[in-house]
Amino acid sequence: MKRKLIALDLDGTTLNDHSEISTRTKKTLARIQNDGHIVSIVTGRPYRNSYYYYDQLKLDTPIVNFNGAWCHNPSQKSWKYGYHKTLSKELALSMLSLKNNPEVQLIAAESQSSIYIEGKYIPYPDFFPEGIHMSKQLRPEILLEDPTSIGVFTSTRQYQPAIEQKIIDIYKDSVAVRTWGGNTPCLEVVAAGVQKAIGLERIAHYYNLNREDIIAFGDQENDFEMIQYAGHGVVMSNGTENLKSVSNDITRKNNHEDGLANYLESYFKL
Repeated sequence: MKRKLIALDLDGTTLNDHSEISTRTKKTLARIQNDGHIVSIVTGRPYRNSYYYYDQLKLDTPIVNFNGAWCHNPSQKSWKYGYHKTLSKELALSMLSLKNNPEVQLIAAESQSSIYIEGKYIPYPDFFPEGIHMSKQLRPEILLEDPTSIGVFTSTRQYQPAIEQKIIDIYKDSVAVRTWGGNTPCLEVVAAGVQKAIGLERIAHYYNLNREDIIAFGDQENDFEMIQYAGHGVVMSNGTENLKSVSNDITRKNNHEDGLANYLESYFKL
């Protein structure tokens, strides 16, 4: 079979409901890589809480973080094909006004190496892999760099549409709002035009592969453009109905039932 690029979303796709990569999934992805195919992570997560999945899968390929805002190769620090799109620190600080809404539990501005927060909410256990005490306060005198993204976490999913609309009303077309996080979704604000397909296109170009050579897996609305862009876009059975409507295929099993591994084993006839 011709070499393929397999693009993997993490939460709700590659990870099970315990935010783990199963043994079966690791073995399946290792076999695919041994057969000469390329595996890359394309996630809404920052690198600080996705690098250990990168290491577990023994990858040396580029990775896309922050829903497409940062494309880089951890195995090549001077990888010249990468990019990094940021927001202004002034915009990030202005978003502190959203904390006036009681349903907003945490605002987190993230750069490539730091996280600045307002609130004490911990969305899920590995959101602060080194502990919340390692974060910095989101304050004008502390935030001295332009962040990559701003995450807005609400207490429950039901409040998200209203908060998202407030962000759109205030910032209009200067930003894009994406949702990621599986069972603990986050409204992530990134620079206008940023989405996962930008990073996926860059990686495919680096490996001299066409769109028809790309197989992409996802489950949420932040995967929409990536699923559309890939020659073969696959949505998890636990994915949203809107995303399934633009997919080429849907897995038979969900993310907690090794749906990704099951699909790849069938597709590559392992």
